Amino acid sequence: MMLRHATFIALFFPAPMPATELFTTSAGKVGEKELLIPSGKEGEYFPHVQDWITRKLKAKRTVKDVSQQVLVKGIKQWAVFEEKSGGKVVRTVFKIT
Repeated sequence: MMLRHATFIALFFPAPMPATELFTTSAGKVGEKELLIPSGKEGEYFPHVQDWITRKLKAKRTVKDVSQQVLVKGIKQWAVFEEKSGGKVVRTVFKIT
């Protein structure tokens, strides 16, 4: 079976998923999920969320994906990660474009 060039590229080189860090505030709970509202400011841009995760892992920091536990208002695709810093938990929210 021969693959066309475009099919080969799509299978073996998936499309990049650029991610932009968002600053959010909590607006309480909706059902069992926490609602986060973007503050309008955007942070760092990454060609892929995995680039941010790799940087954290190289720095010996453990990150946990909690995307299923939150909703982000006005964003269709997002990823949310938690990490411990000092004695508190820091949440990082990304808008996937």
